[in-house]
Amino acid sequence: MKIKDLEIKNDVFLAPIAGFSDVGFRSICAQLGAGITYTEMASAKGLYYNHAEKTAELLNVTDNEKIKAVQIFGSEPFFITYAVQNEMLSKFDIVDINMGCPVPKIVKNNEGSALMNNIPLAQEVVKAAKNFTNKPVTVKMRLGFNEIIAVDFAKAMEDAGADAITVHGRTRKEMYMGHSHWDEIAKVVNAVKIPVIANGDVCSKQDYLDIKEQTGAAGVMIARGALGNPNVFAQITGNPERPLKELILEHIKTMRLFHSDKYINSNFKKHIACYYKGKRGGKEVKAKAFESSSLDEMIKIIEDSEI
Repeated sequence: MKIKDLEIKNDVFLAPIAGFSDVGFRSICAQLGAGITYTEMASAKGLYYNHAEKTAELLNVTDNEKIKAVQIFGSEPFFITYAVQNEMLSKFDIVDINMGCPVPKIVKNNEGSALMNNIPLAQEVVKAAKNFTNKPVTVKMRLGFNEIIAVDFAKAMEDAGADAITVHGRTRKEMYMGHSHWDEIAKVVNAVKIPVIANGDVCSKQDYLDIKEQTGAAGVMIARGALGNPNVFAQITGNPERPLKELILEHIKTMRLFHSDKYINSNFKKHIACYYKGKRGGKEVKAKAFESSSLDEMIKIIEDSEI
């Protein structure tokens, strides 16, 4: 697959997942086969006002990530212009603009999926990025805010200069309810000339094959389907799978290169919940991990588990 002049080794990618797409998770997913890894979304305003420590936490990378995308959010072209020129983004290969986040605190600032209610402004945001970076600029969108307007919105993003579009097959109103509308993603694929990446309800190799067939999309992005299951990328790409316990411990080891043990012990528990969901003895492991007072204690709990 190709985005602008950037050659991608395959067509399956790790989504930007708020609270989960940390440097450790991105690293193991890249090793297992994710062709592009996306950061959690970073605020364009935060980059402008130099909220360096908090933003830097989101933008750590490893050498395992061969094609790296940074996702930024904002609705003011001035801040987007500044963000794409920020030195902290220089290590990334792609700039992705979030126009799909449904979270109320983002939407109330006219950011994320709220931009789908203002197509001219959304176009200005894309143009602002395109005018000040030579990197590919992509957009992650939903089908619409309350109503489906995906085709019109995607065409507008293409006209503004977007080099590719990721479409999550739900409206903002639907949040994460029901099944992703793959048929609506297919309409976007047929309406634009730039690559379209399909996103929504891909949790297995069969899901990947089905969404490719039903949408005709150039690529597939996996979000919640990868949480607790990074081996899904190996299954899709044909790479060797790795024992889950080994991956969990490597995830933590990578996090330790960038964060304090206290930070990891606090922030890794949500990953533990995903890794051990539905696993034998998982409830007991999660209970112990959630009560752990140190990272070393959490690691010992993982090492002793039967996962």
